[in-house]
Amino acid sequence: MLDLAIMIEGQNGLNWQRWMPLARAAEDFGFAGLYRSDHFTNGSAPDLDSLECWVSLAWLASHTKRIQFGTLVSPLSFRHPTMLARMARDVDDLSGGRFTLGVGAGWQEREHTNYGFDLLPLKERFERFRDGLEIITRLFSSAAPVTYAGKYYRVNDAVLLPRPQRSIPILIGGRGPKRTLALAARYAREWNTFLLSLDTYRDLSTRLDEYLAQNSRSPGDIRRSLMTGILFGKDDAAVQSQLLARGLTAERLQARAMLWGTPAQIAEQLGKMSELGIQRVMVQWLDLDDLDGLETIAKQVIPQLRTGS
Repeated sequence: MLDLAIMIEGQNGLNWQRWMPLARAAEDFGFAGLYRSDHFTNGSAPDLDSLECWVSLAWLASHTKRIQFGTLVSPLSFRHPTMLARMARDVDDLSGGRFTLGVGAGWQEREHTNYGFDLLPLKERFERFRDGLEIITRLFSSAAPVTYAGKYYRVNDAVLLPRPQRSIPILIGGRGPKRTLALAARYAREWNTFLLSLDTYRDLSTRLDEYLAQNSRSPGDIRRSLMTGILFGKDDAAVQSQLLARGLTAERLQARAMLWGTPAQIAEQLGKMSELGIQRVMVQWLDLDDLDGLETIAKQVIPQLRTGS
């Protein structure tokens, strides 16, 4: 059964005054999870508040009891794999096993330039990503010291102590049909993609199954999730008013698999996503102060998912 989670852009004005009530709302309202990006800033000015990702997740781990949560995603272009493995272990243990480590190759040029990190050309960036994934998965799975000599990251007799209390799931996000899906099939337990048509999603999911078979894995070995936006109205008139105000059309929203409409229409769209094998939808919630909107969605959409109506 498909479930509904929240995803926020942590570089888009997030601070403690917003993060704490938002996290409690996600927990109390019944959402399945809360995920956040890991960025220093947005791709263009102006710069806004940007609460440090991993510090905020440590707080979340100890101040919630139910929701799953994670990074969507932490770039290996400015997060060293050994430190990611250590932080993921500690945050997951602190939460009682509710954390998912979402990792990516990195993409946003501005933050890399502004803060002195090398983004690298695409081919080299994915080589570095593979090095990092190899180190993280070996540290997670091996109690013996790990030695790995990659082009970009290297470890020699590295240990992860204390050992993780469980097998921490790795999420790989993206929609690249070659590099991203191949790495997801090899290393991940969840594949997340975003803002694409359902037809494109179907094609990518089929391609992922092929890569999984090449790695002696079955389609059920990896969870499928989708991050998308939402346009929500209590009735048709409110929905049409929002479409007009934002200069959007139904066709444009469908091309990006965005949720839109009344609660019943959104529940119907989520049902179609579930039929395609999508197991979790992460709603990108850009207005960090709009807790009333979150509560409305929770009360009017989530119950319909549970009953299948």
